[in-house]
Amino acid sequence: MAAKKRTYASEPLGEAIERLMAETGLTYRALAEKSGLSAGYLNHIVHGNRRVPSTEVIARIGKALGVKPDYFREVRVRIIIDKLEETPALVDRLYRRLS
Repeated sequence: MAAKKRTYASEPLGEAIERLMAETGLTYRALAEKSGLSAGYLNHIVHGNRRVPSTEVIARIGKALGVKPDYFREVRVRIIIDKLEETPALVDRLYRRLS
């Protein structure tokens, strides 16, 4: 079964993974096999017992669930942070608009 088509997840990483697992019918063991990660590690990520993993790990999970890495909010935030770090003037403009 394929996951429902959504552009981006609005919920935190663990909830998004859990929802996609339910939509696709994947168990932790099946997701572990498809992603090359351990079922225990995936369980810890889903339940927030581990820090948000690297973008590379999130990409492996996303691929196993049939979504792109930027589907997950945490990856999108990292992309934004990287872009902001490249453009300090933009950070200043944003700060002025927000304050």
